Amino acid sequence: MKNRLITVTTWLSAICLITSSMVVLTSCNRGSTKGFRLASKTGASENNGPNSGSTNASATTTVPVTSFAPVVDQVAPAVVTIHSQLRARAPQQFPFMDDPFFQQFFGDRGLPPPSQQPKRQALGSGVIVSADGYILTNHHVIDGAEQIKIDLNDDRTLDARVIGTDAPSDLAVLKVDASGLPVLNLGDSDRVRVGDVVLAIGNPLGIGQTVTMGIISAKGRQTGLSNGSFEDFLQTDAPINQGNSGGALVSNSRELVGINSQILSPSGGSIGIGFAVPSNMARVVMQQLISSGKVRRGQLGITVRKITSDVAAQLHVQEGKGVLVAGVLTGSAAAKAGLKEGDIILAFNGVEVNDPNVFRNQVASTPPATTVRLTILRNGREQEGQGTRGEFVPQPQTQDTGNE
Repeated sequence: MKNRLITVTTWLSAICLITSSMVVLTSCNRGSTKGFRLASKTGASENNGPNSGSTNASATTTVPVTSFAPVVDQVAPAVVTIHSQLRARAPQQFPFMDDPFFQQFFGDRGLPPPSQQPKRQALGSGVIVSADGYILTNHHVIDGAEQIKIDLNDDRTLDARVIGTDAPSDLAVLKVDASGLPVLNLGDSDRVRVGDVVLAIGNPLGIGQTVTMGIISAKGRQTGLSNGSFEDFLQTDAPINQGNSGGALVSNSRELVGINSQILSPSGGSIGIGFAVPSNMARVVMQQLISSGKVRRGQLGITVRKITSDVAAQLHVQEGKGVLVAGVLTGSAAAKAGLKEGDIILAFNGVEVNDPNVFRNQVASTPPATTVRLTILRNGREQEGQGTRGEFVPQPQTQDTGNE
C-alpha cells in the first residue's frame, strides 16, 4: 500500500533503551534531566563459578533508568484538548443550487435547512503559550470550525475563539478567557540535534492525555502537504496518532521545540515517522497572528533548485554549494535587483545558502518591503547585490511551484 502523509490529532510513543554488543545507552540518576551518557560494556565479564577464570572488578554495572516524571509534571498541564464542531454539508439533490445565478430564481430550494445539516466533530491538541489564554495549535485542527471548546487539565472546559490561522505553516492561535494558566515556554529549535530525546504530549484518538518518548530523527524535512510548503519539520519517531495534531513536542529541558503536525503512514497509524513544526517557526507565526491576525511573508520572485552533481558538472561549480536560480518572475523584486536565470545564490543576508527549502524559509521570514543582501556567483565571479522584497500571496488549492 502506498504511504500516505497524514495530519494527526494525537501523538506519542515510547522507545526502549538502545543496546548493542559494545555500548548501552543509559541515563543519569533518577530525577536528573541533564541528558544521557554512554556506558561501555567492553571488558565486563560474568562470574559463572569458581572455574570461570579471573573476574573483572568493573563487571556490568546496573544503572537506574531515568524517569521523565518531573518533566511531564511541569509541562503536561499546558497541553490541552481541542474539540472543534464543523458543519458538514449533506449531499444535494440539485448541486447547481449552490450557484447564485440559480438561487436568485429558486432560493434555497433543494438545500437542507441549516438545522438539518449534519455536524462533524474534530479532535486535536493545543499548547498554552501565555497565562492569559493564548493557545497554539495546527491550522487543520480548527479549519472551518463553527465552535471550539478547550478541555484544560483542571477539568474545566472553556469556549475558544480564533485569533488567526496560517495555512502555509499549518499553525493557528486560539484564545480563551482565563488567567493564571500554566504555560509551556518555547525553546530554540535551531539548537535541537538529531538524536536528542523528546516527549510528545497530546490526546491520541480521544483516550485522554498521553505522553510518549522518542528522539529527533532528522531536521529540515519537507513533506509538501502544508499549503505553500513553508516547511522545516523536525522528524521524530515518538508515536503520533489522530488527536495529537497541535500537541507538544518537548525537549529534556522542559521547553516546547515543536508542534506535532503530520505522520507518514501506509495505514493511518503511527509507524514512527512523525513531523513537528519547529518552535522557532511557530514563534514567528504566532507573534504575527496575535499582533495582526495574519502572517506576512517576503518573496523575491524566483524559482531555485538544488545544485546536484550533474548541475555542478555542467556549470563547473562545486556540488551542493549555493542554490541555482531556475527562473525569475517578470517585474518581481529579484528581476528589479538584476538576478538572472543561471545565477547561483551563495548567501542570503550574509548567511550561507545550500538548501532550497532552507532558503525559501529564510526569504519568507523576512518582512516584505525590506532590503536584503545576496551573494551570487555569475560567470565564475562572486557578486554582491541588494533587493527590496515583495510579499508572498498564498494560492489555495494549487501545488507549490518552488517560488521564493
